[in-house]
Amino acid sequence: VRMKTCSHYVNCNLHSKRVLKAITKERLSEARSGGVKLCIDLSMMQYMSTKETSRLAAQIRRLYGSNKKATNPFHLYLTDFSEDSLLYKECVRMNDGFLNYVMERTEENCLKIFPPECVIYLTPDSENALEYVDPEKVYILGGLVDESVQKSLTYEKAQEYQLCTARLPVEEYMVKKENAKNFHSQILAINQGNTVKQSALRDMHRLLKNSIDVVSCY
Repeated sequence: VRMKTCSHYVNCNLHSKRVLKAITKERLSEARSGGVKLCIDLSMMQYMSTKETSRLAAQIRRLYGSNKKATNPFHLYLTDFSEDSLLYKECVRMNDGFLNYVMERTEENCLKIFPPECVIYLTPDSENALEYVDPEKVYILGGLVDESVQKSLTYEKAQEYQLCTARLPVEEYMVKKENAKNFHSQILAINQGNTVKQSALRDMHRLLKNSIDVVSCY
């Protein structure tokens, strides 16, 4: 009886995993046709060391993993992404199934794919706090793991091409919370507001906070 029970449990578990995988793939496919576009601009690879490039490959994996778990996933793009690049080789080496990721990969520059007037470049140096996510816009992140902290690279690029910029509203939504040890810690109270656009902003924050912790958006 115990063997039958264990076998039944394993079969149910495998079935559940297959169903979950199918649902996830369906959500990602739907995002490809109607999701908010979130693009990683990989045109700044020359500023990164080999170590930083490997870290970026790991963060792309985490970004994709977080997006898979999202109720309303983003339509992800990797632009300026050459198959001859070190980053491509690191992504394939470090990320199981990378070539099967449900996302767009292209060697083209993001500004050749998306009209500049539709672009919002996310950079921590912007004066504009992003208060909501507009589904008609394309949000671009600078794919830059920069341990040497070369400031303003993404902002200067956005300025050069006269792009609209924004930063995640960390300062605006940061509040102090007292914990059990009587210490005050800061948390991001971005869960305020229930509109669709505000919900998308929460999703974007969770996605980026859980995955790309050094890419230029904060």
